[in-house]
Amino acid sequence: MATTDVISDFLSFLNASPTAFHAVDESKRRLRKAGYEQLSEKDDWKLEAGNKYFFTRNYSTIVAFAIGKKYVAGNGFHIIGAHTDSPCLKLKPVSKITKGGFLEVGVQTYGGGLWHTWFDRDLTVAGRVILKQDKAGSVSYSHRLVRIEDPIMRIPTLAIHLDRNVNSEGFKPNTQTHLVPILATAIKAELNKMPAEGGENDGGNKGTETSSKSKHHPLLLEIIANALGCKPEEICDFELQACDTQPSILAGAAKEFIFSGRLDNLCMSFCSLKALIDATSSESDLEEESGVRMVALFDHEEVGSNSAQGAGSPVMIDAMSHITNCFSSDTKVLKKAIQKSLLVSADMAHALHPNFMDKHEENHQPKMHGGLVIKHNANQRYATNAVTSFVFREIAEKHNLPVQDFVVRNDMGCGSTIGPILASSVGIRTVDVGAPQLSMHSIREMCAADDVKHSYEHFKAFFQEFTVLDTKLSVDV
Repeated sequence: MATTDVISDFLSFLNASPTAFHAVDESKRRLRKAGYEQLSEKDDWKLEAGNKYFFTRNYSTIVAFAIGKKYVAGNGFHIIGAHTDSPCLKLKPVSKITKGGFLEVGVQTYGGGLWHTWFDRDLTVAGRVILKQDKAGSVSYSHRLVRIEDPIMRIPTLAIHLDRNVNSEGFKPNTQTHLVPILATAIKAELNKMPAEGGENDGGNKGTETSSKSKHHPLLLEIIANALGCKPEEICDFELQACDTQPSILAGAAKEFIFSGRLDNLCMSFCSLKALIDATSSESDLEEESGVRMVALFDHEEVGSNSAQGAGSPVMIDAMSHITNCFSSDTKVLKKAIQKSLLVSADMAHALHPNFMDKHEENHQPKMHGGLVIKHNANQRYATNAVTSFVFREIAEKHNLPVQDFVVRNDMGCGSTIGPILASSVGIRTVDVGAPQLSMHSIREMCAADDVKHSYEHFKAFFQEFTVLDTKLSVDV
């Protein structure tokens, strides 16, 4: 597949995914189009070898898998795991703030963001809303995704005339008092009030309406309701976050970079998902496959993965157990399957920064255009070992794909991924990898277009090659 086709598809994925909920929704759309059948964790599963399935949890985590036609219970799982969330500003349960003649929106910091980059950006909101629906006296509740396209908020910086030392002492915003988006001036919001606000005909929803208006600005609720085509009083609750309105683009003087928010980790989510879909697109793709090809995109990696839908939850082992149990009632079979499986923990890596070259260990300096980075850490901040790195490197060599290595400096702390979490909880062999990028956790990040294609091709090759390669590998004998 041409690089331009992969990049165009990637940009479409990014621009459709301002939140984890939207990323799952877009993934779901793509999987359905590719012939994957949706399952529910609330139901009993009836699976068949040669078929393709997926399920969601909380609509912010999604697991998709294709079962080889030669699969029998106890065979291995070939898994790529990534995450759907990114550092952002999430609206507080009570977001209504009024001060200095302005309407502001209270937000919480989510993850370890570079918060100074959120200042002076054209912001909007997106996420999910819980709606009350009353049809012929029958009340039901549902969640709907929402995204306000227009820039409706901004966090302005303080003029240098009022902060003369900012360039010499650094910009050090207080995340509680300074990192608060402005929605409108109080006077304009008052003048633009809808006539129906506070009217007598409340349709029996006065309690809900009063509660919502006391927690959030009526202007904000009106904007959300208009986007959803509902009444403000039908909004029961929501999970919204601030989002940058600038679209993801192919950029740079040589058109070699992707400039975008959320590359960490929607880049790996996209590449793994596209690889799975394209590695299972025809009936012949699964004809000789004896394992299960799987992609698991988790929520809450940026805050530790400890949630019902994070990698620290039983999502992974639940999926493996469900699949195995559909083909055998022997509970011991799953343990065998785990020992035949491999997880590729895919999370973006740190590219060498030309202006801060001393931040990288001299023998481990991942370059843009250099392909996927295999991450190593002796203290198990990454789960890679010699066996798993060999497997990933061997696949790259067979397909003439570039690959790099990364080790953090001894005098610096090391980040982590879902790799060690899943390796220790499931007992699965794991390799930690990621495409190199700059400006990680900024509101606007960058990576190389070539590395998106390298990642996609490497992941696709992993799905196609691992079953045979693993039969040639002897370790615990």
